[in-house]
Amino acid sequence: MATIQTMLIEEFAAISESGQYDLLQGELLCMPLAGGEQGEVTAELARVVGNFVVEHALGRVYAAETGFVLSSEDRTVLAPDVAFVEAARIPPREARRGFVPIVPDLVVEVVSPSDRVSNVNDKVDAYLQAGAQLVWVVEPVRRRVTAYASDRSARMLIEGDSLTGGDVLPGFSLPLTDIFR
Repeated sequence: MATIQTMLIEEFAAISESGQYDLLQGELLCMPLAGGEQGEVTAELARVVGNFVVEHALGRVYAAETGFVLSSEDRTVLAPDVAFVEAARIPPREARRGFVPIVPDLVVEVVSPSDRVSNVNDKVDAYLQAGAQLVWVVEPVRRRVTAYASDRSARMLIEGDSLTGGDVLPGFSLPLTDIFR
């Protein structure tokens, strides 16, 4: 990711349709296009989490490139690869026409080879500080997932382990081998 410039959320909204960007504390970050492996893992997670959410009528799952306003004051709008919002917290339809004005309950970031670790960590911190309950950082190359809870505790999962939804997606479990096949 390369930092381009700093800007306000309103300025960001005007240019965000021309490509994939994040706005982190006013810094515009250009996000490279996903590679095949990252795209496959992201699609699989969106499908499996989405099916679980629909089956249990838990809320909504959002695809990559959906902007969430984490903080107007800090000028932070991030677009996770996959996000889940509990049904009771979904804003009215008209409030979802632009960036979604809430923090997702679950955030999934799938790391690409071009992602800088410091940028991924900054985004995890931003999500948790804003109130996300669970953040999964998925690393296809290393075939592992780090699950961050709202108290900032982290759990590293490797193949043979299962990814669970905790209190955010009760009953959800997915073996990592299913993600990285």
